[in-house]
Amino acid sequence: MIILGIDTSCDDTCTALVEDGKRLLSNVVHSQVVVHHRYGGVVPELASREHIRNIVPVVRESLRRAGLTHGDIDAVAVTAGPGLVGALLIGIYFAKAFSYAHNIPLIGINHLEGHILSVFLEERSPPFPFVALTVSGGHTNIYHVRDFGDYTVLGQTLDDAAGEAFDKIAKLLDLGYPGGPAIEKLAARGRPEAIDFPRAYLSKDSLDFSFSGLKTAVALYFRKWRSQQAGGDTIDIADIAACFQAAVVDILIDKLIVATHRVGVKSVVLAGGVARNNYLRAQLQKVVSEDGMDLYTPSPELCTDNGAMIAVAGYHRIIKGERDDLTLDAKSRFPLDQIQGAN
Repeated sequence: MIILGIDTSCDDTCTALVEDGKRLLSNVVHSQVVVHHRYGGVVPELASREHIRNIVPVVRESLRRAGLTHGDIDAVAVTAGPGLVGALLIGIYFAKAFSYAHNIPLIGINHLEGHILSVFLEERSPPFPFVALTVSGGHTNIYHVRDFGDYTVLGQTLDDAAGEAFDKIAKLLDLGYPGGPAIEKLAARGRPEAIDFPRAYLSKDSLDFSFSGLKTAVALYFRKWRSQQAGGDTIDIADIAACFQAAVVDILIDKLIVATHRVGVKSVVLAGGVARNNYLRAQLQKVVSEDGMDLYTPSPELCTDNGAMIAVAGYHRIIKGERDDLTLDAKSRFPLDQIQGAN
C-alpha cells in the first residue's frame, strides 16, 4: 500500500510517499525559513500563502522522485492538527480534493503521532511498549506508547515548549531564526557549567515541563551581563547559550527517565525538531545506556516536520479500517490521547 503523506502544520510544505508504512519512496520538504527569517519567527498569514504556492509543485516532485503517478497512490494521509489553522487547511483541502478526484481513502492524522511513528522508517525500530519524548517548537510531551494508535500522555509543557524557548532565547541573543540550530552552534564553543541556570522540575511526582522560568532567568542574566554587571570578562555569550541548552536538556532527560521507570519500559524514543540537537542526543544516549535501556531516534531529516511520518501514521490507521470523509477539518488543538477510536 502506497500512502501520500502531507504536512502543512506550520511553515514547511511537506509531502512524501511511503510503502506499507516502512519503505520511504520520496520525501520532499519546501522550507519557508527565508520568508520568515526577517520577522524572527513564523508569520501565519505568510505561511498559508506559501503553502498555496508550493503544495502542488511539492506533490509533483514527490511523485517524480518516487517514479510514480497519481494512479499508483492507494490513500492520502494529511495532518489535521495541531498546528496553525490557516496552514493546516491548505494541506487538508488539497488532500480532500486528491482523495475525491482519485477515489482513494482519506485519513486525518495527529501531527504528534507522526513524530512518534517517524522512527518506524528507520531500519532499527523500537518494540512496544515504549516511552516517547516529542520535542519541537510547539510541543514538549512524554507519551506511553503501547501500540500503533494507543497512546497515553504522561507529561506535557505547561507554558513554552522547549523549541519555543530555544527560539526566544536565540532572539534575545540576536542569533536569528530558527533559533535551535543557532543556539546549538554557539553553545558548542561554550562551557555548560559556567552559569547555574534554574531547572524547573515542578512537584516531586510531576512529569510536566515548564520553561518560562528558565527563559526569564536567562533574559535577566543576559541583560546584566550585557551591561557588564555580571560575569565580567570570564563569561561570554557562548557560555550563556551552552548553559541555557544544558538546563533544557537536563530537564528533558530527567523527566523522560522518571517516566520510563514509572511505566516499566526499557525502550525510549526521541522525536521532533529539537531531537536533531546533537547535545541532547549525546546526553540522552549516555544516560539511557547507563540505565540499561535502548534509545531510538529518527534520522535528522525525519525529526523536523515531514510528510513521511504522516504517511506512516496514516498507513497504520487505514489498515485498521479508519477513514475520514470530506468533513475533515483543521484542529489547532488536538490532544493525541483523545483520538483512539475517533475515526
